[in-house]
Amino acid sequence: MKENKNWNGKHIAISRVDSIGDVLLTLPITAWLKEQFPTCRITFLCKNYTAPIVKYYSAIDDIVKVDDLFTLPKSEQADAIESLGIDVVIHVFPKKELAKLFKKAKVPTRIGTSHRLFHLNTCNVRPNFTRKKSPLHESQLNFELLRPFGLSEIPSFEQVSTYTSHFGIEKQELPEAFEALLNKKYVVLHPKSQGSAREWPIEKYTSLAQELIVKGYEVVFTGTESEGKQFRDLIPKDPLCHDSTGQLTIDQLIWLIKNAAALVACSTGPLHIAGFLNTKAIGLFSPRIPIHPGRWKPLGNHSTTLVFDPNCEKCKAKKECNCISEIPVESVLDEILK
Repeated sequence: MKENKNWNGKHIAISRVDSIGDVLLTLPITAWLKEQFPTCRITFLCKNYTAPIVKYYSAIDDIVKVDDLFTLPKSEQADAIESLGIDVVIHVFPKKELAKLFKKAKVPTRIGTSHRLFHLNTCNVRPNFTRKKSPLHESQLNFELLRPFGLSEIPSFEQVSTYTSHFGIEKQELPEAFEALLNKKYVVLHPKSQGSAREWPIEKYTSLAQELIVKGYEVVFTGTESEGKQFRDLIPKDPLCHDSTGQLTIDQLIWLIKNAAALVACSTGPLHIAGFLNTKAIGLFSPRIPIHPGRWKPLGNHSTTLVFDPNCEKCKAKKECNCISEIPVESVLDEILK
């Protein structure tokens, strides 16, 4: 890796084309690059649905939506990338099709982990590190790909958390049913994860909602329309409990989370949004490697995580276990009320 040079004035592309949480935990590397090379230009490649997240991060200059890129005829895709004048691409999330396109587009420096076989033919700078058994947080692991830019030491979790300050959102208009909440004390509950994480039972979320109402809070359940169909009928029928599933854009969801007293969720995108906004983010986790909070807890100064038993024998042995369901409602309520 001999690419340690002055990247001021150069065009750097970051490719992370997966989910909201993964994208958020990648954003701090762009802030680090801007600190080191203030006149560099940073373009972020992401999926269409995560673009509304990326646009609120001040270290990023441009966004390329890969879904739109792949709608072009195959013969035009590499030309579209070449036209951007990119000097270096960092493949944070390895994707064979994109790795091939950046090589075909003759991007001079192409960085990707050495632990992907297809990078042998598509990347000419291949940092050697592994995520699978590392004790580092996911956001810290992303910094391993910055070694070619002169990074000598991976920042601590606390140092990475300072980069959440680059994330901000302008005022959004919410649907009328939720606009009045902004002047009240409310908690956001996000029960589902689209199957990406171990989930706390919906019955416990509804019990928590009832406890919060007794304590003087209003409660908003969030999620997609399809997620809402899974639990909507179980939401407490109370005027202080609101169902927003399927009714908010990502921008509106971010604004709702920003103004909340707290958010409770498992390891999923909205939890990381809350962390970046410095809303109290309470993450419910399994202690099992590699899905434990040490790897996936939210960044931010007001974030915390709960597990039922950090020394769960089944989780240690990587046996099937759902100990997350045993986290008491009272423990989550205590964290909200702190």
